[in-house]
Amino acid sequence: MTIEIYDTTLRDGTQAENFNLSVEDKIRVTRQLDRLGIDFVEGGWPGSNPQADEYFRKIKEIDLKHAKVAAFGSTRHFKNPPDRDANLLALVEARTPAITIFGKSWDIHVHDALRIDLKDNLQIIEDSLAFLRQHVEILHYDAEHFFDGFKKNTEYALETLRRAVIGGAGTLVLCDTNGGTLPHEIPPIIDRVRQFLREQVREVRLGIHSHNDSETAVANSLIAVSLGATQVQGTMNGYGERCGNANLTSIIPALVFKMKLDCNVARNIHLLYETSRYINELANLPHNRYQPYVGESAFAHKGGIHVSAVQRNPLTYEHIEPEKVGNIRRILVSDQAGRSNILHKAERYGLKLDAEDPVVASIVNELKQLESEGYQYEAAEASFELLMRKALGMQKKYFQLEGLRVMNNKYRMDQPPLTEATIRLYVGGDEVHTASMGNGPVNALDRALRKALTRFYPSLEEMELVDYKVRVLSGEHGTGAKVRVLIESRDKTSTWGTVGVSLNIIEASWQALVDSINYKLMKDEREKGLF
Repeated sequence: MTIEIYDTTLRDGTQAENFNLSVEDKIRVTRQLDRLGIDFVEGGWPGSNPQADEYFRKIKEIDLKHAKVAAFGSTRHFKNPPDRDANLLALVEARTPAITIFGKSWDIHVHDALRIDLKDNLQIIEDSLAFLRQHVEILHYDAEHFFDGFKKNTEYALETLRRAVIGGAGTLVLCDTNGGTLPHEIPPIIDRVRQFLREQVREVRLGIHSHNDSETAVANSLIAVSLGATQVQGTMNGYGERCGNANLTSIIPALVFKMKLDCNVARNIHLLYETSRYINELANLPHNRYQPYVGESAFAHKGGIHVSAVQRNPLTYEHIEPEKVGNIRRILVSDQAGRSNILHKAERYGLKLDAEDPVVASIVNELKQLESEGYQYEAAEASFELLMRKALGMQKKYFQLEGLRVMNNKYRMDQPPLTEATIRLYVGGDEVHTASMGNGPVNALDRALRKALTRFYPSLEEMELVDYKVRVLSGEHGTGAKVRVLIESRDKTSTWGTVGVSLNIIEASWQALVDSINYKLMKDEREKGLF
């Protein structure tokens, strides 16, 4: 049976400290997870906040190729009948192909959190699921705190599962919500669950949802699958409350390459590295270089016996080929590091580049230098393509900047500042000197630049800046620290990302803005068949 991958980065993941995504970011993450081949993307809890409701409205307009969006919520409030419970009605109103609700498995939660009788909790589990069953194609039940509940009151925890199946749950997900269960405890519990379901109701799909408070979430998930679980819930990069959730970037390759199991995500698993870093960039968080499979150091070899052996046969110190998950082997004492990545990108951009061409080494060296300065290109593919084309002598110069000035004036403390940007540039032999007001320095620069160039390149009118992020690269220098700016732009047909790095936030923003416009103009020429 196919193992389903259920991603809850947008819900459980965003409960992590310092992990925040806008609605537009959540849409982008959903698209990327769909590209990867994730089966279910849990979008959030409808009705819990305006942002969640906006996500579910907007995601209906997105054409996903594979992933099914799931809405998440709880069993009904004890005082409300199902058809008048706001939480259940919000789940139905979200109109997603899948709904996941959780209920209490641990008697202490029934008494202390819900403050109802044990039998009443059984009733709200059953009739909440029965109500939702009429309205949704796919219905999952998350048995919250199941492993703790099983250890304290086995018969009651099992009875909650039985009532969930009677109510109509298609998949029962066993949750280690506190993350305290160790791997050796999993097999006897799952064996007992399967036996109970066979004898008392019927066999249904089992899932596993592990938290990482004991550093065993990945191990517990893989053991559960080996015992018959067919759905794994987790988050990208293991983000989640407290110590995080089961890390899908470690679980997915283990299922595909180690356990040889059938997963839809296997077809696009080469996108795993890209997906991991893309989500980090959107969340404005640093990459964990030591993360298995997708970390920069996961396949890095430094000096001595390791390097010598790996160069002869990578299997000597690598458990899988890094390219399988989209990563690369890095020989830290060799200039070979990064060549395969450059060649892969060149092919993707339609650039003919031979592995032995000296320009490859030149690009690799430039890339290393830029990365050491703070540039990252995972969410800035447009800047990376421009870099490669420049190195190959293929990048057209559409305009030349001669100077710019940005002024912020705050005339009254109870009013926002006034910002003006002035730009002087050349297009061909024509000098253009223009200025524009804006909502802040970056917006003013963007408007002044577009104002100067639109009469030469009218297609820039259809381009807009849709996202802007700033990340401080090192806090040790305080307000004098270097920053990285990521800009996302779009026109009528596509979106693209660009990057700039500088000690000056205006300069970093300018770099990203210029790349964005250059990419738009290059893209227009390519679409017209001019190169």
